[in-house]
Parts: sequence; C-alpha cells; structure tokens
Amino acid sequence: MIKRKSSAFLFVLPWVVTLFLFWVYPIIYSFIIGFTDRQLLSKDYSWVGIANYTKLLSDQQFLLALKNTMIFVVGTIPLTTVIALVLALLVNKQFKGRAIFRAGFFLPSITSMVVIALIFTNLYQRGGYIAMLAEMVGYTAPQNGFLFDKATALYSIMGMDIWMAVGYYMLIFLSGLKSIPDELYEAAEISGASKIKQFFSITLPLLKPVMLFIIVINSIKSFQVFVEIFVMTKGKFETATIVYYIYEMGLTTKFNFGYASAAAYILFFIIAFFSLFQFYLMRKRNTAW
Repeated sequence: MIKRKSSAFLFVLPWVVTLFLFWVYPIIYSFIIGFTDRQLLSKDYSWVGIANYTKLLSDQQFLLALKNTMIFVVGTIPLTTVIALVLALLVNKQFKGRAIFRAGFFLPSITSMVVIALIFTNLYQRGGYIAMLAEMVGYTAPQNGFLFDKATALYSIMGMDIWMAVGYYMLIFLSGLKSIPDELYEAAEISGASKIKQFFSITLPLLKPVMLFIIVINSIKSFQVFVEIFVMTKGKFETATIVYYIYEMGLTTKFNFGYASAAAYILFFIIAFFSLFQFYLMRKRNTAW
C-alpha cells in the first residue's frame, strides 16, 4: 500500500513542482514585492508598505489605463455576447453550407492575434479599406487613420477584438443549444408558443450557465488585453490599458517591479470582484426565472 502511494506521488510530482515553481511562487513573490521599491536591475530594495498602492490611485497614467480598460470591457462584452448568440442561433438551423459558415465564423478566433492585429493596422490606416467604406456611407475618416486619432483608436481596437472573438463564443453557445432537448420546443409549439416566446421561455433560461461562463471568461480576457495594444498602437493615442501599463512600468525603461506588481494586484482584485459580481447577478436572475 505504501509502495502504491509512493508511485502515485512520483507520478504527480512533476505537476506539483511545476505548479509551485511557475504559479504559486511567482504569485506570492509578486504580492510581496508590491510592498517594496524593488527595481529590476538592482538587488537592494526597501519596504515601502502601501505607498505603491496609494501612489497608483493618484497616478494619472494609471487612472487613464484603468479608464481605457473599463471602456474596453464594457464596450466589448455585451456586443460580443449578443452577436455570438445570434450567430449560434443562425448556424444552429438546418441549411445548405452550414458547416462552411460555422468554420468561417470560428476561423478568426484561432488565428494568431499578432497576425490579425497587423492586418487590421493596415485596414485602419489612412486611405485604407475601412476608411474607404466609412467615406462611402458619409463618415469622414480621421486624417491620419483610425489608430492615430484619440477619438477612434481605442474603439477601433475594440471593433477588431469583437470581430475576432465572436466565433469562439458562438461555438460555445452552439454547444449549449445542442444540449437543449427538442421535446421542449415541440411541446411549446403544440401549446401555441411563438418562436420569440420559445426563445425567452426555453432557450435563454437553459443557456444561462453557458452565458455565465462566456461572460466571466470574456471579462477576464478583456481586462487583460495587451497584445492588440502592443502591436497596433504601443499604448499611444490614449489606448494604454492596465496590462500595458504594467508592462511599461516593469519591463521597459522604468524597471520598477514593485510598482508594477502593485498595479498587477489591483487588476487582480478588480477581475475577482467583477467575476464574483457576475456570479451573483446570474444567480439572482436564476431565482427570478
């Protein structure tokens, strides 16, 4: 029996070592140095307590990054969720070429973010394809391109992110729709319920767990947006988000690890709060349904 337990422990040991070495230890260490003035290229540092956190709350660059992140989250999650649900309802129907449409909608979500960002950078530039389409419908495109104007840069990145993400969430919604028994719709049709009533009485309530999962993971992803900003604008034109701000503070010219770690933990607590709040709202709606 002891030999069997030892063998089992040896099998899980690599995973346990990896967990502590690359997850637990960095999390604890970064939390500790968030209370110090640790610099990347210096071994000497001192304890500053909550000074990093108080300084962040008055740091205009951090507050702007926080504002941009919140705009990104609030602006992308509802649209992404609604569009993904509509697409899932459409491709769930029987029609010729359905598999092609499913694959086409899903393809952007498995394409490299860097590749997508570079493509859209060209599309958004002055005289680009999107600028031409905007002028065709009577909208005057920014003189230097959509990504080089404070009024449009962040929203342009948000539009690209929505386009790229809807296919992935559509697939999750589609799996949820497949799990709903057809007998429920047949019974509703016999009782005379319309398609709209079936959607709000059957489809939407039964998709609630799937929707909660999508909203939570999409929230976490949106709060951590970085690659798009790094590739397309380098945080200029008021597009810097919290993760990009952390990158600048900790890994570029400033190398202020303590300050960056404090900013990272503020982001962690914001994500945790929003996730728990979403669970609470969905649970409350469940009792109402």
